[in-house]
Amino acid sequence: MKIIATQKNVRQTPRKLRLVANQVKDLSLELALKQLAAMERRATIALLKTIRQAIANAQHNHGLGFEDLKIDSIMIGEAAKYKRFRAASRGRAHSVVKRSSHIRVVLESQKPSSASSDTKALKDKKATKGKVKLQKTKKSVGSKVESKDVARKVAAEKVSGKDVAMQRLNRASSKKSVGRAVKATRQRTTNK
Repeated sequence: MKIIATQKNVRQTPRKLRLVANQVKDLSLELALKQLAAMERRATIALLKTIRQAIANAQHNHGLGFEDLKIDSIMIGEAAKYKRFRAASRGRAHSVVKRSSHIRVVLESQKPSSASSDTKALKDKKATKGKVKLQKTKKSVGSKVESKDVARKVAAEKVSGKDVAMQRLNRASSKKSVGRAVKATRQRTTNK
C-alpha cells in the first residue's frame, strides 16, 4: 500500500530541495529523519514536514505503524515562478525569478496489505460517531432555543450598559469643554 503526502507552493527552489531529497530518498525512514535533523539547510525543514505528514497519514488513515513504513519516492516538482526585477545601472532592470516547488513523498508499507480491513474498521467507527452526534443534536434543540433567549437578554443588558457609559462619557467631555471655555475667558480677562 502506498501512502502519499504533498506539500504545494513551497517557497524554495526545486534545485535546492532536490539536493536534500536525493541524499535522503534511498535511506530507511528512521535514518532519513535523523539525517534531515542533522543537515543545516533550509530545504530540510519543508522536506521534514512533508515526511512527517506522510507518516501521520499512514498511522491515522491506514492504521500502519512507523516500523512498517519505508520511503518509496520523493519527487520535487516546479511550481509557480514569481517574476520580479532588480534595479540596475543606467535605468535598466534585471529580471529576478523567484521559484517555488511542490514536494510529493510516497511511503510504502512493508507488511502485506491487510490494511484494507483496518480502513473498513475506521470507516465504521467514524459512521457510528456521526450517528451519535445526530442524536445529541436532536436532544439539544430545545436547550438551544432557551440559551438563545438568555443570550438576547444578556446582549440587551450590555447595550443598555453601553448607553449609560456613553452618556457619562458625553457628560464628562461636555464638562471638559465648558471648563476649557471658562479658562479661556479667564485668561482673556486677565490679559486685558
